[in-house]
Parts: sequence; C-alpha cells; structure tokens
Amino acid sequence: MKEQTISEVFDNLDDVVKKLSSEENTLEKSFTLYQEGMQLLKTCNDKIDAVEKKILVMEENGEKHEF
Repeated sequence: MKEQTISEVFDNLDDVVKKLSSEENTLEKSFTLYQEGMQLLKTCNDKIDAVEKKILVMEENGEKHEF
C-alpha cells in the first residue's frame, strides 16, 4: 500500500468529520470514527514534523542548516 500524501490524509480527515456530523451514527460508530480521525491527525502531525525537519534555514552569513 502506497503512503498517503498530506493532502490525501486531510481529505480522509474531512470525510471522517462529515460522517461524524451525520445524525445516523450510533454511539459505537461515532467512537470508531473519532478514533480514526485522531489517528489521521497523528499521521498529519508526523508528516508535517518530517517536512519541517527537512526545511533548510539560511543564516545571514549564507550558511545553511536544517530547521
């Protein structure tokens, strides 16, 4: 299975929020959707953290270092 992009994870999270907004959910289904959403948020945070670590910051003297 290919790794999802941040955009794909956000799309999945949006779908979970829409499903949670439905009044047709049982308490059990709502809890399952909540857990899925929290896992998607963790995935987003992990991906954003990885990108932040790769960003290069240029100092005033022109020296580059990782953020």
